[in-house]
Amino acid sequence: MALENEETASAGRSGTIKLILRLLPVALFGGLAIVFAISLFSGDASVLPSVLIDKPIPQFKLTGMGKDTESGLDLPGLTTKDLIKGDVTVVNFWASWCPPCRAEHPVLMKLKELNKAQIYGISQKDDPVKSLQFLRTLGNPYTAVGVDSNGRVAIDWGVYGLPETFVVDGEGKIRFKFVGPMSYKILAEKLLPEIEKAKRPISR
Repeated sequence: MALENEETASAGRSGTIKLILRLLPVALFGGLAIVFAISLFSGDASVLPSVLIDKPIPQFKLTGMGKDTESGLDLPGLTTKDLIKGDVTVVNFWASWCPPCRAEHPVLMKLKELNKAQIYGISQKDDPVKSLQFLRTLGNPYTAVGVDSNGRVAIDWGVYGLPETFVVDGEGKIRFKFVGPMSYKILAEKLLPEIEKAKRPISR
C-alpha cells in the first residue's frame, strides 16, 4: 500500500511539473506583452530601458535602398562611422509594412523641418522597392537609410518592435531610446529635450 501511495504521489508531482513547464512560456510571453503594451500606450520609454544607454552603438554596415527612378530619390547606406562624426543624430528603425511607422512619419518630417539633428533610418526586414515607394509617397526625412534585411542590426540595437527611435551623441553613444510611434507631443516633450541633452558631455 505504501509503495502504491508513493507511486501515486510521484505521478502527481510529475504531472504538476509538466503543467508548470507548459504554462511557463505562456506566462513569460504574457508578461512581456503587458510590459510592451504599457510602454506603447503610456508613451514612457523608461518602461523598456535599453541596456545600451550611454554605451557605444553596435558595429554595423548596411547597404542603401538604391535609386528610385520615378522621384530621383537615392539614399546611401549606413554604417557605424556615419554616426560618429561629432554631431548628435537620430536613428529610426522602421518599415513600410508597419502601420505605426506610417502614423509616426509626419512627426519625423517635422523633426527634419526643425533641423535639430540629422535623421538616419534603418529599414527592417522590408523590400527596398516598397521602402522607396513609402518615402516617395510620404516624404523623406532621412539623410541615409540602411537596409537591415535579416533584422540582425535591430537585434544588436535591442529593438523590441517597430518603430523605435534612438538619440546618438557625437561620440556614437546611445543617449536615449523611445519605443513605439512618436506623436508631436512626444517630439516636443521627450525627443527634442533629449537631443539637446545629448549635445552635452555625459556626466561622470
